[in-house]
Amino acid sequence: PHAELPAMPYWPFSTSDFWNYVQHFQALGAYPQLEDMARTFFAHFPLGTTLGFHVPYREE
Repeated sequence: PHAELPAMPYWPFSTSDFWNYVQHFQALGAYPQLEDMARTFFAHFPLGTTLGFHVPYREE
């Protein structure tokens, strides 16, 4: 059997919060943390399944 994909991570903040965090982590040189945060943020868009997350189907 195949292993289950991880559940979609939780992102409770706005898009502008994301970009503020990007600038903050870049200033600190914290690129591994920036990469983790970006994966979490972008998992909430249709490309989430390409990042290895199970994205539930939503009717428009």
